[in-house]
Amino acid sequence: MHRVFTVATRGPGLYEITDALRHWLRTGRVQEGVLTLFIRHTSASLLIQENADPSVRDDLHSFLTRLAPRADDPSMGWVTHRSEGPDDMPAHIRAALLPTSLQIPVIDWQMMLGQWQGVYIVEHRDRPHNREVAAILR
Repeated sequence: MHRVFTVATRGPGLYEITDALRHWLRTGRVQEGVLTLFIRHTSASLLIQENADPSVRDDLHSFLTRLAPRADDPSMGWVTHRSEGPDDMPAHIRAALLPTSLQIPVIDWQMMLGQWQGVYIVEHRDRPHNREVAAILR
């Protein structure tokens, strides 16, 4: 069972896709296996993170911004890749540090996530994008 999810982002931040994945799993024929997710981009990531308190997402975004600021920040003078704007190379750095694929066990059509866990696309670019996540359950 497989599918490609397209998710519209509005700029930097974490976009939860847990409910879309749950719905897809419930409509499938495969009851258990391993769900593999892969984001088809080099400037976005996937993450399993807390979904109860939105301040966690805000703090993670703030940390990533401090870790790899925009290329027009004085601390980023060493960056040479600037052809797609000052947010591009920092987005690649952040995506290199966070996962671009995840594996989640599925039993009885349910992802075996913890009580406070959700699945997120982490958008690292400033402008909106349509991000594609390939999903396969085997």
